[in-house]
Amino acid sequence: MQVTRRQPLRPTASPPTTTLGYALFATRWLQAPLYFGLVAAQAVYVYKFFSELWNLILRIVGGQATETYVMLAVLKLVDVVMIANLLIMVIVGGYETFVSRIGLQGHRDQPEWLSHVNANVLKVKLATAIVGISSVHLLQMFVDVHHTPRHSLMWGTVIHMAFIVSAAILWYMSGAGAAGAVAAHAGHDAPEVHASSELEPKPKPEPDPMPTPFPAPAISTPPISTPPVSIPAQSADRSAARPAVHSAFPSSAEPSAPYDRPVTVPGTETRIRDAGFPSRKLLEEFDESHPRSFDRETVPRLGKLDFVNARGNVVFVGPPGTGKTHLAVGLGVRACQAGHGVLFATAAEWAYRLTEARDGGRLAEELAVLDAYPLLIIDEVGYAPFDAATAHLLFQVVAHRYERASLIVTSDRPLGRWEEIFGGAAPALVDRLAHHAEIVGIDGDSYRMRRATSSWAD
Repeated sequence: MQVTRRQPLRPTASPPTTTLGYALFATRWLQAPLYFGLVAAQAVYVYKFFSELWNLILRIVGGQATETYVMLAVLKLVDVVMIANLLIMVIVGGYETFVSRIGLQGHRDQPEWLSHVNANVLKVKLATAIVGISSVHLLQMFVDVHHTPRHSLMWGTVIHMAFIVSAAILWYMSGAGAAGAVAAHAGHDAPEVHASSELEPKPKPEPDPMPTPFPAPAISTPPISTPPVSIPAQSADRSAARPAVHSAFPSSAEPSAPYDRPVTVPGTETRIRDAGFPSRKLLEEFDESHPRSFDRETVPRLGKLDFVNARGNVVFVGPPGTGKTHLAVGLGVRACQAGHGVLFATAAEWAYRLTEARDGGRLAEELAVLDAYPLLIIDEVGYAPFDAATAHLLFQVVAHRYERASLIVTSDRPLGRWEEIFGGAAPALVDRLAHHAEIVGIDGDSYRMRRATSSWAD
């Protein structure tokens, strides 16, 4: 197995259509002055804050500050700070989402919300901030209730409740609620996908047949026959039939001490069951002697899951039957043990799922739900080319997760030939996938064919 780090591929220039598209895309920089204007507005609020603070100090020192006055003055200061927070959220988040990436990945001061900011997240956080500011204003009215007209109290309360309801509706419609539900209740809404595995070095019991077939996606060649798949999560009794994971790397791999035995986080079995793996494969079970060439450091290095923490990708490339799916599933199981949510499906099954979401008008919600999973596995890329619409859907997944979350992809052909699969979407898709990715090439004969030949000889 040869491991190389691939440089990003750049999309080739195209006819006038591409030039026009780039020109339109460049107009996003017209928004940059707007954000600088908001920076100036933030400076105004900084001045207002210290002006209010100075007046409060003078009143207290002069003995003219009553308890009610102090409370109202402090609430004004809190109000100014919350509005300033709202401004910085719009400035940084809006610029990051709609103009250009700031590139703070890995910085110790990077805000938690900036790592996964998008239009939906930004809208929900803004709505939440507005509700907070409204709460402070309403509290000011109740503190000074003796000097506040009754109709002001009534309308202040009504407006505040309207902000709360609108924020809740926006949260639900943006898909953030669905994503939170997936993260909090793993196993209830996570889809399950089953497909054939690449490598079976040890006999394993066949998984139970799934009740509902998974229709094939719209692709430009005759449909591929895939095993039945169902979207609903498995029942609890399915997990009992699967073995527990209590294993480590073989001594021949010589991993570093902290990774001799993976730390298992509570809920591992639920995460493994809901990931939709075709069967349970462990990194320890990979037959290192089968590939013609193999870097023994590859498995223990990837098994540390540094690429998941860095929001990077892994791409396994090689002929059928050389162990790509085994390694992908093994890394997925290891990620589940570490507490990460994982989803597994073949490229055909991902295409069908996204097509269903698009046709139902909920593609944005589907992508938001997938944000709850730090690792997605796309298996069997290249077994058949996709039409332009389906290729664009898979491109959206890769682009949506770029530098936000991790992907593991297995394919039977190198990235330079992906135009055979994705057509015109290939350059941009490969550019985002290969950046921050480790490309692992596997060369060898099919393990399944070797077993079949051996059985026939016997």
